[in-house]
Amino acid sequence: MTRFDQAFAAISDRMHQPFAPQARRVQASSLPSLIERVNSAKLRYRPGRS
Repeated sequence: MTRFDQAFAAISDRMHQPFAPQARRVQASSLPSLIERVNSAKLRYRPGRS
């Protein structure tokens, strides 16, 4: 069995486990904080630049 086959089998097994452990949730930001971050990003945006 190649490394690829082993990795694929491991992923397939994980996908079929009925009670796979869930990733830890990140605490949600407050709405005013999110709005402030969006507004700040809008101010920094320069069309045509990457």
